Amino acid sequence: MPITASAKKAMRQTKTRNAQNAKRKEAYKKLISSYRKSVADAKFEDAKKIIPDIYKALDKAAKTNAIAKNKSARMKSRIAKLTKRK
Repeated sequence: MPITASAKKAMRQTKTRNAQNAKRKEAYKKLISSYRKSVADAKFEDAKKIIPDIYKALDKAAKTNAIAKNKSARMKSRIAKLTKRK
């Protein structure tokens, strides 16, 4: 357990940041899974409507350093590639 005031504050900040990062990661993961499910079920119109939301969630996660910028770019690229394939 932290003893100094600065260590206590750092622990509070870490807890808050972990919660925010988890929320952002969960947001894009849910969208990607629903997108992949739509593609698997051959519901391509529904899948195409989800793409802007996925991009927004990935950009937000990368902007706030919840995930790396290259990971965001790679995931967006794979989504686009999957869209073109179908």
